[in-house]
Amino acid sequence: MDILLGIFIGFIAWFLTRYLLAGLFTVDQNERAVKTIFGRAERLGTQTTLDDPISEKLNPEERERYVYPQVRVIPPGGPYFKWPWERVYKVAVATQTLNMAFDPEDPSANDGGSRISGVTKDQLDTGLTGQIRYRVSERNLYAYLFGVKRPIVHVMGYFISVLRERIANFAAPPPVEAAADNTMASVAGISINDLRKNLSGLNEHMERECVTSAARYGIAFDASLITGIDPPADVESALAAINTAHNQVSSDISLAQASADQKIVQSRRAVEIETLNAQAEVEPLRALAEQLTALRASGANALAAYRRNVRLKLFKEASQVIMEDEQ
Repeated sequence: MDILLGIFIGFIAWFLTRYLLAGLFTVDQNERAVKTIFGRAERLGTQTTLDDPISEKLNPEERERYVYPQVRVIPPGGPYFKWPWERVYKVAVATQTLNMAFDPEDPSANDGGSRISGVTKDQLDTGLTGQIRYRVSERNLYAYLFGVKRPIVHVMGYFISVLRERIANFAAPPPVEAAADNTMASVAGISINDLRKNLSGLNEHMERECVTSAARYGIAFDASLITGIDPPADVESALAAINTAHNQVSSDISLAQASADQKIVQSRRAVEIETLNAQAEVEPLRALAEQLTALRASGANALAAYRRNVRLKLFKEASQVIMEDEQ
């Protein structure tokens, strides 16, 4: 009897330890968790990702393909409890940085994960380097955990395909001065030069194109940081020579324009000075004419009296006066 009681007590202790104490779990601050019951994730009624703003950028075809149920997300904290027939999946949602040339399936690809090769519109094989920042989307954990087998593989493949397509068709808007100068236009039309001058625009384009990755695969891009575009060595040396010549031509044109602008400013200033001098000479004559007109209007003898006063003033200031003999 004591043996049976000991076995029963031992079974109870084993059951409590195995299925009750072991069923307690916590979720860290940078984690989110999803619980499955008999392999089925706990869902929020009939809601899907199409009811969430992350799916707004999907086109009609993609909205039919990428439809995932919304699941109950367990926030940080605890302890929580799960039954033996339940399973908890924890996911880190902190932002992560990854070399954009990294291939999760083949680490030796892309020159050992150091650069991505891409062909430009003028058939130049160029290498691209940089990083991407991404995080697991808390609003689509179903796609990340259950919808896609290896989400990061899909996301990296999608990112690289979009990037290569953009590199192959990239064309920068021609600068204003290039429209008036064929040499400048030809230099600006070199794809690698255009790409290097528009890296920020290229990064912004990649962010816009990858904004649907959260709705597709459950991974959201925080930023695309393409930092380098490097053509082959022989092409690089040729581009350096072309750019040096272009910079020299641009410098000469700028100096000539500056000299011409300076001469134009000086000419305008000289015209203004001469105009002011002419006005300074004319204004006293105009004032004198106005005075004489006013005197003449005052009476017949006013002008003669004025002339007499002027002559007296002149006689007073003169040291010698020569009078005409009226005989």
